[in-house]
Amino acid sequence: MHRDIGFFFIGTTIIYGLSGIALNHMQDWNPSYSVELKDFTTQIDLSKNSQTRIHVEELVKEIDNNNNLRKYYFPRPDLIKIFLKGGSSIVVNTKTGEGQAEFLNKRPIFYQVNFLHYNPHTWWTWFSDIFAAALILFAITSIFMVRGKKGIIGRGGIYTIAGILIPILFLIFL
Repeated sequence: MHRDIGFFFIGTTIIYGLSGIALNHMQDWNPSYSVELKDFTTQIDLSKNSQTRIHVEELVKEIDNNNNLRKYYFPRPDLIKIFLKGGSSIVVNTKTGEGQAEFLNKRPIFYQVNFLHYNPHTWWTWFSDIFAAALILFAITSIFMVRGKKGIIGRGGIYTIAGILIPILFLIFL
């Protein structure tokens, strides 16, 4: 039973392992997206006027080459911020024409495993709860799998105690 359930949950174990590592290092990187910055200068008049929407659409086609415009606004009179579909954005100084586009790209594999790690749907929550219960079952049944000096009364017992003490020590000292 331990073996068969283990085979069944190999994929889920890899999903939670990869996403867990990625989420542990969120201060170092965005595990779901990579960010690409593109500096540019434009001659398109982006100042507030009756043609602003048309000019913004023209700039988006020039920079993004797609029809990804969502909306735009002026945080300051000389600055326009343009939002694109997918979380990307463009900021342009309306006086100088200097701007920067920020494109968000989904990281292959990491985006998907992080999506699942955050429990996106009720049925996935139930599946991940079953997986969590299986992990508890693995821990308990592993105690009885090996006997003798390599089992729970020998080396396995030392590892078990160490594996319990380390999280407790972290809780006490951190």
